[in-house]
This record gives sequence, structure tokens and C-alpha cells, in this order.
Amino acid sequence: MPITLTILEPIKLPEDVKVQIFDVPPAPVKGAFSDIPVDVGPQYEGQRVRAPDMYVELGGTKVKYKFELFKVRGLEEIEDGKVILIGPDIPELKEGSSIPYAVIIEAAGRGLELEGEGVLERRIHEFSNYIQGYMHLNQRYDIWLRISKRSVQKGLNSFKYIGTVLYRLFKSAFPIIEKLRIIIITDPRVVELLYPQAMKVYEERDRRALGLRDEDVDMFYSCKLCQSFAPTHVCIITPERPSACGAISWLDARVAAKIDPKGPIQPVPKGKLLDPVGGEYEGANEAIKKLSNGAVQRVRLYSLFDYPPTICGCFEIATFYMPELDAIGLVHRGFAGVTPIGLKFSQVADTVGGGKQVPGFQGIGILYLRSKKLFQADGGWTRIVWMTSELRERVLDAIPLELRDKIATEKEATTIEELKKFLIERGHPIVQKWKEKEKKEEIKVKEKAPPPPLPTQPQIQAPQLVVQPQVVSPTITPQQMLFSPQIAGGVVLVFKGVKIRAEKIVIKKSSIGESK
Repeated sequence: MPITLTILEPIKLPEDVKVQIFDVPPAPVKGAFSDIPVDVGPQYEGQRVRAPDMYVELGGTKVKYKFELFKVRGLEEIEDGKVILIGPDIPELKEGSSIPYAVIIEAAGRGLELEGEGVLERRIHEFSNYIQGYMHLNQRYDIWLRISKRSVQKGLNSFKYIGTVLYRLFKSAFPIIEKLRIIIITDPRVVELLYPQAMKVYEERDRRALGLRDEDVDMFYSCKLCQSFAPTHVCIITPERPSACGAISWLDARVAAKIDPKGPIQPVPKGKLLDPVGGEYEGANEAIKKLSNGAVQRVRLYSLFDYPPTICGCFEIATFYMPELDAIGLVHRGFAGVTPIGLKFSQVADTVGGGKQVPGFQGIGILYLRSKKLFQADGGWTRIVWMTSELRERVLDAIPLELRDKIATEKEATTIEELKKFLIERGHPIVQKWKEKEKKEEIKVKEKAPPPPLPTQPQIQAPQLVVQPQVVSPTITPQQMLFSPQIAGGVVLVFKGVKIRAEKIVIKKSSIGESK
């Protein structure tokens, strides 16, 4: 029987596609997950399944089409307690392979609002990681999951178990949800068919989030959803700076705090504005100090170098600093090439992530590139000189018109030397900054240089003084002799009442002694 599937518009599935529908059984009395073949709990958050240990990879960097989506539906639109699998199940997947993958969760409830979709969607990340051996990274169109060989051997051999866990966790955490249906798609054709519709949903959410300014609100929000991966990391979400994962805008955060008052997203009073350019707020500092257990004391939301925001590992874009150019590059997740500093995305990500404040290296969401306060403490777009071509095309309309042909991609420059040449040829604003810096350094060098020596006067050689006591009158004792200052042409000796000019005088100490 032909089956249709809808995100925004219904699509007809291929006739030969395999579809299985599972009913979620009631949770056992002896334990909510005692019927699941592997352990389930928050203790597995932050787990890693390494390539040699994985049975299969779902999504990730090797496949183009993958996504996860949370949709709010009407109560009459969905049937509660169903897990629908479209495509092959786990045993039918080739061991060691990477496949296109999608998860769609549809929920209905009288108090559910469309504005809450992004927030609930982000919880897929958290709840998936509760399953032992089921690693979940990233969000939206960047999801990357792995199932471990060991968990498959223990009995995690069907997506019905994964769907069942997600169903029970969502229903337990959010009583507002009355009906819930889980759709898991492993057929590459169906994932590709639905992908454009999912992208439109994300874009519409982002568009709604762009209208507000920080000055329009008196409340920011903190998110510690990723502390299982980075214990000292806290996102401060504002109207002009969304979460680094790109999944939660200020509007999403506001809804999340209402839906789950004790959850990972909490309101943060802005407090006193300490730095309008860097974006430092007293309230944000207090929140991040508390939530990071004192590991982070200050944060400037719109700075790249001075107390920059921390990051976990789920960011969409990594920034990297190039000291040779005093400039910034951007590399997005999924770029397989090498940046001009000789590092791949994964290597830059290792520097950026982990809840550290690393000047010049930061993880951000794509939506932040559309913010008017993008890195405003450090020059904004004028400091960016390189980005991947795919990312450039995606945010081209956000790049100032005068800079669009002045920012290089991997197609124009793959090394620092090539990049510098490109920037000079295109007249990027950073080049003028280099010139100004050179002038300042020249002035400093001149100021520090010692003054030139004064012209020297010709020295007059002093005449040789030799005093011979035998020429001195016996009536005059040495004590009666006084030497006057030397004058040109000789030495003047002054005796009592007598002045004698001598051209040459020799004094012998021993003779003087004998004269006594």
C-alpha cells in the first residue's frame, strides 16, 4: 500500500521501500527500560563510539543527507505510541558503513506551540545519548550517530528499541505531550526527498529569530545541555547570539524555560552592561560563573579574543586565528579539506571545544553570521578573510556587499602565502590594517632610538708636567707652593707674593722628601 509522509508537503514514498510499524509497549513495572537490551540512563551522556568499535554510522561527515526534526501536530493528525521505520533495520545494514539517516518526532498536545519545536528537537541529542552504545553528536542537518558493535551483540538489533526509549523519555519529561510518534528513516532515497523540506523548516525558524535585538529584552538565557560533553561550558543565548549548536534561538530558549522550568535552559537577568561593544553583562558573568562552578569568570559575548564565550562540541562553524595576517577564518562542519593553517575541521574543533576560552578560536552557529553584532569587538566581517566555499554561498546575503569578492575560499587560497597575495590583490580592509600597524611600529622604533651623539670638540693636549725641586728657591717650601688651574701654554705656580710661569716642571717625590 502506498504510503505518504509529510513535513511541509506530502511526498509519496517509493513503492519498494520497506516500512515497519512497531507499537511502543507500556513501560515495565520493575523499571522503565528493563525491557531494553542495553542500559539506558544519563550516565551514558558524553559517550564516544570510536570507528573501530562501531557497527554502523548514521549520518556524519561522509554522507550528504541527514537530519532530525521535531514537529508539532494536531491531536487528530497522529496516532500515539508508534515507531515507524522506513528502510532497512540494523541487522540489514552493512557493518562499518555510513548511511543517510533521519529522525522525525511528531507530537501533539493542547499546550504545545510551534515556537517550542526547536527546543524539543534539541532534546533528541540528550535523550539519544542515554542509550548505551548509541552515540549522538550535533543537531538539525549535521547529525552524526554511531551504534557500537558491543551494543548490537547485547541485543540492540532494531531501531524499535531506539524509538521506544525516545518515546518514553519525551513523554516522561514533558507531560504536556499527549501523543507522540517516532519516525526513523534509513532509506537513502526517502532521506533525500525529505531533506529540502527539513531545511525550509530550519530556515523559517531562523528567520523568526532575526527580528529582535539585545536592547529589546531584559532577559537572556543560559543553556547547559552539553555539559555532559564539556563540564565547564555554558551558552548564554541572546536575541543577537543564538546557541553555538545553531539549534536554539532566544525565542526557543524562552519557550524552553516555560515548558521545562527546571530544565537545562534557564532565564538570566541581563544586569548592568559592562561593555557595550564586547557584550559583557553583569548578569551573564554571574550566571556563567555559577554554572561553570567557577571555571569561567567572565564572558564577552561579541568578542573573539577578550574573554570569548566557551563552547562544547556541537557547533556548526569553527573560527581560527591566523597571526601572520592578524585575521580570522571560518570552517564549517562537514568540510573535508584543509584550512590555510594546515588543519582540518576536526583538528580546529579539538582546539575550540571542551568548555575552554581560547582567543581567536571559537565555535558558533550559522545563524550568528547574520547577527549585526558578529564579532563586533574585533572588527566583525572586516576581520574575516577566509571561509569554505559552501559556507560562503550559504550566507552570501549576510556578507557586506563590499566584502563578498574579497573573502577567499579554498578555491582561491589553501596556504597563508596564497591567502595574503589574494587579500592584497582584492584590497581587503585587513591590508590597510597591516599598513597602519607598520606605520605605528616605525614610529615606535624612532621613538625608542637613542639620540645622535653631539659633535666632539678638538681636544687640547695637556702639556707634560715635570717639576724638579732643585729649581725651587731654598726659602720656599713645597707647602708654600700652590698649583693654579692649567692654562694654555704651561702651568702657573703661585708662591707667596710671587707668580712664575713655567713651560716644564718636574717634581720628584723622593727629592722633595730629601729637601726636608
